[in-house]
Order: sequence, then structure tokens, then C-alpha cells
Amino acid sequence: MNRTLRITYSLSFLGLLVGLGVWSLGGLQRFERTAQMTLLDGKLAKAAETHYDDQFPIKRLGTNLWAALDFTLFDEGRPGVVLGRDQWLFSDEEFKPQARASQQVQDNLALIRGVRDTLQQRDIQLVLAIVPAKARVYAEYLGKEQPASLHGELFNQFHAQVRQANVFAPDLLAPLEQAKARGQVFLRTDTHWTPMGAEVVAQTLGEAVKRQRLLDAEPQAFVTEAGQNAPYKGDLTNFLPLDPLFSDLLPAPDTLQQRSTRPAQPEGEGDDALFADNAIPVALVGTSYSANPHWNFLGALQQALHSDVANYAEDGHGPVQPMLKYLQSDAFKNSPPQVVVWEFPERYLPMGSDLSSFDPKWIAQLKNTRKSTENLALSSSRTHP
Repeated sequence: MNRTLRITYSLSFLGLLVGLGVWSLGGLQRFERTAQMTLLDGKLAKAAETHYDDQFPIKRLGTNLWAALDFTLFDEGRPGVVLGRDQWLFSDEEFKPQARASQQVQDNLALIRGVRDTLQQRDIQLVLAIVPAKARVYAEYLGKEQPASLHGELFNQFHAQVRQANVFAPDLLAPLEQAKARGQVFLRTDTHWTPMGAEVVAQTLGEAVKRQRLLDAEPQAFVTEAGQNAPYKGDLTNFLPLDPLFSDLLPAPDTLQQRSTRPAQPEGEGDDALFADNAIPVALVGTSYSANPHWNFLGALQQALHSDVANYAEDGHGPVQPMLKYLQSDAFKNSPPQVVVWEFPERYLPMGSDLSSFDPKWIAQLKNTRKSTENLALSSSRTHP
């Protein structure tokens, strides 16, 4: 290599570095400093460094390029998503085998029995809403990857177990499968159900509660209004880091019609409004299926039950933690409802939960209520043949 070529090579490389550096500085313009970021404790420098690293062009280029190769050559995304047919995406939690899955299923069943018994001690009825997996409802869109063998009969087997344990759990699979002829009940690019799917489940639960006569409260009318359709980028596309360089490869966004529900009669109106009981008859506990207002499950449930519903669901913590927190809350202790609807996605049945924030003795007591419940039932049957 002669001297001129070496100089040209060095200047080109230096120019490339300077160009990339200037380009990456554009990302700092979008950096927002918060009050907690101070210079003296290093938090400001750390936050700026993290933001710069995330916006660095070479990193973005490498991430996009690698994701595009996985997507086009191997039909795969990042861990967290499973690619189906016709641009359908599924959570890999509905596919991969879980460690100690069979034992976790039994542990969760024991916790469900314990919750049911805890509620019954205060004359509260549990309605367990097991939400079928998206991969089960839309199995026709599965691709080359299939759910682990454990998931095959999980839904039916667990339903049989909860029925044997006398836990009230209406079947939600058949209504969702039947409703598919009228529209999507799960979003194509998201983990969750559509507002229509949430409404189908709410109506099924409402009919079941009415048949069992679990609610004893003055019926309340609700009105649901539908907004305009809008594109919706599902959460599962986050596991396909193709944007912005290869955004054309991404599945087309879903179409989401936002719904909102309100009381038919404004609060405060009516002859008995001043003397109304402040205790809300129904409590809803669960996951983002219930907590996220995009799906309007809370509103659909209010309309189906003809009752106000207090929502204690949480996003990102699974179904068990929110229920245990609710049982320890002042709301449960001071204003117990008549019915608790526990929304419990199927994919969480073989999964463990982080219960480290709860008293281990209390958790063990919840799991071991079966014998005392069976003895209570036996005594009741002798008293009332």
C-alpha cells in the first residue's frame, strides 16, 4: 500500500467515524432530563450514556440487519414471539415448555382453591375466567412451530380439575371460537384480545353469573360507545426490531376500534342516589387483559353484569400477584364485594409467580386449605342431606 493510498484510507475511515458521531448526536436532541437526574451522583451521565447507546446508528443498523436476516431467511423473531401464517404473531409463552410445569399447574390450582375458600369465608363468590390461549383459539394460523405437548390438553384438563374442586369457571373457549365468524377476538400482532373478544367473554360471564344468581343488587344500566377504527401496532412487534430500516417487512398493523362504557344514568341522579350503598358489588382482578383500557373489558363486564365493577387488575404482574394483593387490601377488608371475577390467562397456568413479597406462611396456608374445605363440605352434607 503506497503512501497516498494509506492517507486516503485513513482519511476515509476518520471521515466515517466523524460522520457517524455527528449523526448519533442527533439522538441526544431527543434526550429528556428529569428532576432525578443530577450531575453530582452520576445519574445524569448514566442516563445520557444509555440514551446515546440506544440511539447509536451502528447499533441500530446491526440490530435491524440481524433481525431482517432472521425474519426473511429463518422465519424467526427475537425470543418472545413466534411467527405464524398470514402475518399472525404469537407469544412464545404459549409454546415453550416451562420448568416444573406439571407441579406449577398443581401449585396454581392449590392457590385458586385457597383464594376461593378465603372468599367463601366472607360469603363472596369466585368466578374464575380462564382466558384461552390465542394459539388455541387461532390454531389455524400457527406456522412451523407448534406449542409444547403440555399445552395440548392443558385448557380442558385444568377446567376438569377446577370443576372437581368446585371452583366456578365458565367455559370461555367455545364462545370465543363461535364468535370468530363475526370478527377477530384476538389481535393479530398483539398478545391480547380485541374489544370484541373481551365483550364475548364478558357476556358469557354475565350469563353464567345470572344463571347461578350470584349477584343480589339493584341492576344498573350501562351504555357502550364505539370510536373510530385506528391502526394499532401490537406488542409482539417489539420482538421484531426491524424499524426503521426494514419497517416494510413488519406485519401490517391491526385495526382497533376503541370502546368506552359509562353508566346510562349519570352519577348522582335518581331518587335513591343519596342513600345508595357505596360497596361495589363486583371486583375484577387479573392481568393486562383487564387492566388495559384498550380492550374495554371492565366496561363490557359492567354492561353484561348490569353492575358497577371495581378494577384491581394490574399490567405486567400475571394473575396471581394482583389477587394476593387484593386479598390483603383495605378495599377487600372494609368493602367486600358479592362477586370476584378473576381473569386468569391460560398461558399462566403452568408458570410460577414471584411471591417473595408475601408472607410464606400465608401462601402455604392458602395452598393447604383443601383438607379443611373437604371436611367443611362433608359436615355440611351430613347436616343437609
